[in-house]
This record gives sequence, C-alpha cells and structure tokens, in this order.
Amino acid sequence: MKFSLTSFLGNGRFYKFTKTLYRLFAFGFVGFVVYLVAVNFNLFWLFGQMPGIEDLDNPKSEIASEIISSDGVVIGKFFYENRSPVDFEEISPKIIDALIATEDVRFSKHGGIDARSMLRVFVGVMTLNPKGGGSTISQQLAKNLFKLRRDDSFESFLYKIPLVRTLVIKTKEWITAIKLERRYTKQEIMKMYLDTIEFSSGAYGIKSAAKTYFKKSPADLTTNEAALLVGMIQNPSRFNPKLRPKYAKERRNVVLSQMVHYDKISNEAFQKLKGEDIVLDYSPESHNNGLAPYFRQYLKEWARTEIKKFGYKESDLYTKGFKLYTTIDSRMQRYAEDAMVEHMTQQQETFNKVFKDKNPWLQRRSEESSQYIEIPGFIERVAKRTQYYRSLKKKFSGDEAKIEAGMNEKMPMSIFTWESKNNTVDTMMSHMDSIRHYKRFLNMGMMAMDPRNGHVKVWVGGINYRYFKYDHVAQAKRQPGSTFKPFVYVTAIDNGFSTCERVVDEPITFGAEDGLRVPYTPKNSDGRYSYQPMTLRTALGRSVNSVSARLIKQFKPSQVIQYAHQLGIKSELVNSPSLCLGVSEVSLFEMLSGYAVFANAGKYTEPLFVTRIEDKHGELIREYLPDQKEVLSEETAYKMVHLMRGATMSGGTSTGLGRYGILDNNEVAGKTGTTSNYSDGWFMGMTHNLIGGVWSGGDDRSIHFRSIREGQGARMAMPAWGLFMQKVYADPDIEYKKGKFIVPNGVRIAGDCVYSPGEGFSIDSVRNYTAPKVKPVDDDELL
Repeated sequence: MKFSLTSFLGNGRFYKFTKTLYRLFAFGFVGFVVYLVAVNFNLFWLFGQMPGIEDLDNPKSEIASEIISSDGVVIGKFFYENRSPVDFEEISPKIIDALIATEDVRFSKHGGIDARSMLRVFVGVMTLNPKGGGSTISQQLAKNLFKLRRDDSFESFLYKIPLVRTLVIKTKEWITAIKLERRYTKQEIMKMYLDTIEFSSGAYGIKSAAKTYFKKSPADLTTNEAALLVGMIQNPSRFNPKLRPKYAKERRNVVLSQMVHYDKISNEAFQKLKGEDIVLDYSPESHNNGLAPYFRQYLKEWARTEIKKFGYKESDLYTKGFKLYTTIDSRMQRYAEDAMVEHMTQQQETFNKVFKDKNPWLQRRSEESSQYIEIPGFIERVAKRTQYYRSLKKKFSGDEAKIEAGMNEKMPMSIFTWESKNNTVDTMMSHMDSIRHYKRFLNMGMMAMDPRNGHVKVWVGGINYRYFKYDHVAQAKRQPGSTFKPFVYVTAIDNGFSTCERVVDEPITFGAEDGLRVPYTPKNSDGRYSYQPMTLRTALGRSVNSVSARLIKQFKPSQVIQYAHQLGIKSELVNSPSLCLGVSEVSLFEMLSGYAVFANAGKYTEPLFVTRIEDKHGELIREYLPDQKEVLSEETAYKMVHLMRGATMSGGTSTGLGRYGILDNNEVAGKTGTTSNYSDGWFMGMTHNLIGGVWSGGDDRSIHFRSIREGQGARMAMPAWGLFMQKVYADPDIEYKKGKFIVPNGVRIAGDCVYSPGEGFSIDSVRNYTAPKVKPVDDDELL
C-alpha cells in the first residue's frame, strides 16, 4: 500500500498535524524559558551558581601588582597571571579591527548572542560540516571573566554528567553574556575582553602581550603585530611566535585575510603584509630578569606583610593590582647594574688569573704563617649542605657510594658565566662540578641612598639573581673592616675630642684593664708605625689602625656600640677592642643608614623604599614619609664629613676615584675597608646629596685573594662606586649633581681642623718619639 501525503493530510489531519507542531514548539519554547530561568536561579541547586549582580558590577580578574620607579617606569610586577589592565584609549584600532574581523564580525549589532552564527554552527553540526565557532566576544568574556568552566563555586550535581555539564556551562555563558551587554558599553566589553586573554609566555591581557613580544604599548602596534597577537587567541601555545614562528605566521595571515574580507585593510596592503617575516622584541617578564631583582624580592616580602595591615591577604599581592610606588630610580639602577657588570667582570678575570687551575678556597698554613693552602674537604662539606645531596641521601638510605655516584653523574644544565652575552651557557656537568664552578665566583652588593630623605635610589644585591639568590644588601652580613672606623671617630668627636688634636701612630696594647685575658695589639696594615703625630683627618683618610685603637681605648667599646646603634646599626656588636677594626658583622643596608647621618646634618633617616601604595583603581591605601630624628649635632656630623674627605686627599685610600672624574669640582667623602685574609672589600662614598656603599667578596669567606694588592677594598669595591657615579654625573636628566657639603653656621675650617662655634684655635704640643725596631708582620690586618 502506497503512502500518500495528500490522503494523510486529508480529513482534518493537516489541522491536527499543525496543531501538534505548534504545541511541540510552544512546549519547547516554554520549556527552554523555564530551563533558562532554572539555570539562572539555580533551581533546586541542580545547576550551580551564576555570577551575581555584585560579580557583574565588579568583575574580578587577577591583576598583577606593579612596581613603579621614582621616574615613573614599571620595573617589575608581582603576579600569578601577568595581567595589567589597559585603557580603551591605549588600544590601537588595528587590534580592534583584527579582533572583530576574526572573532565576532557582528559585535556592534548583537546583544551578546549572535543568532546567525549559532544557526550556522547548528547547521554545520547537523550536516557534519562544521562552520567554525559561534561564540561572541561577550560570550568569550563571560567564560574568561568568571571561569565558568574551571571555578568550583559554579559547579553542581549536574556537572557530573558530561553532556549535561557542557550544555549547562554554555547556557550560563549565554545568560552572562546578555547580562554583560546590558551593563556595559561595547567599548567597555572590548576593553575587558582584551584584558582577560591569555597570550602564552606568561602574558595575560593585550597590554602584557604587547610588552612581552614587542616591548610596546598596545597603541603602538603595527597591523602585522596586531594580527599576530589576535591570531594567538585561538590557541596561544600553538601560535606562540617565539616557539612556533611558522604556525604563528600562517595564523597571522589568516587574520589579515579576514581583515581584507571585511574591508579593514586593502588587498594591496594584505599582499605586502602577508610576506613579511615575524620580528619580535621578546622580553617575557619574570622575577629572574629585569631591573633590580634583588630589590623586588625584598619588596615582595615587605609588601606581603604590609598589605595585611589594611585587611588584605598575602596572596592579594599577586591578584589585586596594587601599585607600589618606590624610591628606586630606574636610570640610576641601570647605571649601578652596568657598573657592577663592568667591574665584576674585570674582578673575576683577575681572580681567575691569580688562581689559574688552582682552587681558591684557602686557609693559612698556620696561625703565624703568611702562606695559604687549600682547605681539605671544603667542597665535600659544602655539597652535604645542598638540597640535592639530601634528596639523594633519602633516596639511597644513606648509602655513601650511591650518593657519591649520584653527585658525580653528569647531566644537562645551564650555568652562569661572564663569558657569554646573556651570562648563561648550556653544558653537561655533575652537581659536584657545579658546586666547584659557583664557588669560584666573587659576588657584590651595592646600595645608594639620598641622605636628605632616606630614599633608596639603587639596590644591587648580587651579580645575577637567577643563579645567585642571596642578597648582599640587606640579607648578607659581613665584617666591614675599616669602614666601621667612622663610628669610633664620631664617638670621640661627640665627646669633646678635637679634630685638631694630633694622635701618635704607635702600637696600642689592650690588656687586663680592658677586660682581656691575653694582651692584644692591633697592627697597621703594613706592620709599620711612623711614631709621628698625625691629625684625625690624616689617620682616617689613610686608615691608620693604631689611631682607631687609641680612640677606642680612651672611649671604650661599649660607648662606640652605643653610638653605632644610635646611628642605625641594628646588628649585635662585639664589646671588644677589636671592634675598632670592624670585626662585627653588619649588612650594607645598616652601614648606609649610619653613614647617612653624617651627610644629613646629624639626622638619622630610616631608609625609605616605598612612597605610597594604591589599589587598582588608583585610590591611595597608604603614603610613606621620611622618619627622621636628630642623633648628632650639625657640627659633629660635619666634622665627620670633613675627616672622611681626607680619604680622597693626597695619601688617602680613596684617591683612585680621581680616574673617574668625580673628584673634579666636587666634594667627596669616602672610606675603604678590607678584612682579614682579604675576604671582604668595602667602600662607602658620600657626596652632599647621595651616599653609596659597595661590598665585594666570595659568598664563602674562604674564597678570597691572596694579597693586599688585589684584595683591598680600594680595588675590590671602590671602582664600582666610581663607575656608577661617573654614569650618574654624565646624565643631565638626573637630579644628583656635583657640589659641596653644607657647612653649618658658625663652623670654621682651618686645614684638617674644624672648629665649632665658640671653639678657639689651638696649637697642639706632642712628644717626640723615636721609632724602635719592629718585627715585620703579615699584611692581614683589617684596614
């Protein structure tokens, strides 16, 4: 029996058929509306939560906190996702044209859902001929902004059913997209969307992507660059131009062809652009590179604690988009890092020439000997303190043979070297070899500060943060040697000792009356004494140990400790006569705090490295002002400056600064420092508006030069400060210029003498001394 459509539709059947279709459509429509309402309101808690009104009005996106220098440069960020919000005005029209042509051609016409695109996708699925995605920019924004596919807070029971999960998530994105369209303008949606996109290489948002791949602002991108970044949206890893340039170029050209199709560029422009190679200026942001990494690490630890005072969590530092305005000057920081590289490259070259193929971990053959020998078992003891050794010990249950084999097994690794352009070389090396390799390096710390307000301008914590994480500005504490002597001198000066009084250079012995069981006689660095009277300025400028010993004997170590702490030294200091030669370990940070008092007319200023913190909207959270207090009189402070200027005069330990041109038409005070065995080289330099400090040496005190020729502070540390100041003075845009120290009112200067108001001129009388024969000694005293 044949089926006849005419007979089937006859006898009122057509009416019944259409009525059924209508009912099915009506029920389907009502069911769909009920479904949408159920999803929107999470009916019976089956569908999971939807973004609420508060979420829509204040969409949360992880935003990197920015570190901003005093000259307005972003020198680093703290982030889980490296995202910096962009203003719509910063977005190049080329980016918008490329995005619309590729992702959502009817962006300006739809209300969040593009019906035509959805129909195209539906037909493609039904005919097994997919026609591309149908998501609008608004839908993609909803997905990116609220992480509806990943955030557990939006999940529910139905999420456990695979196909239902996909349907519910997609529905939530539709609804959220429509709500976003009702709350925000098209420009705001476009801006928010470009802020949420991932671009691989740790870059989130168009602003970070433009900086990462091209070192540009989004406003400055070319058509090809804009097309390249927009092309990455589909699959950031596959189309990463750094890792897969071929695929990235093909995808870029697809975007350019879409721009031609929708009249965003001409066909002539397309033909020219599609043949161009990809040209990157690739600079992914990470904590290991960029300016001031040691400072940024110190700042991170401080900020995580500081923001808790204002009701935030430590983790908010990485997601809330704080703006940390610092006192670091990016130009000066760059000059300091360049000076460090220039100086330490030469230092390491000298060090390697001295030791050649020999190991530099040394000890004296005996206490009385001036000869050095290699420390037996040094590297083996260092190795046992490493995390890798401990992991092998646990893995092999303490089997020393297997541990040793593991430590000596060669494997691929990247190591630091001064000899390559990026200071990195890939090689095959065992862990024992890597320990030997890194122990041969000298390191350095440098800090500069404005003494008038405590603003820290420069912070160089080491030679390379990626390979040497230890900070030699605030974290490391080392013996300061003769750079501690000004604290001895200021104790004497502030207690009435005249700058005009002459002190005889002769041996000073400490005994039972000084609390010592065994007599102690500090030696001058060369083991000789002139037995002649000299002014304090000459003694300090030439770093004569016997004069420092005489002063501490007269004014007692306990009083010197009191003054040192009063001036900003916070470390524990040994209550012993040897304190006059700088045997107590202190940080460079502390030393600069103390020296700043001399340059700031007797006022102690707590070093300041942040001036204010703002939230992501630019609202002030906290402002920081200099915290000052007077700890010395103006006259005493200036007398100390005058004494330390003696180091740059003829015969002084800092006259070498002249080769950098910074002594010309400029007043500079300074102090070198060298410790026993030449383990530490120091230099502290002061001008009327800037002070700086440099430490140099091995991370382990056993790593050092073998003689005073190479191992003194004037060679190990002072050149870095000279190079830095030379670069600062050469930059006309930097505020720190040459000049003179301010002489307090009523203070008079006569040669090496400085007279306070009301203090009369005096003529010193001293005894005549005849120098006895002196047994030669080793040049290992701190100087």
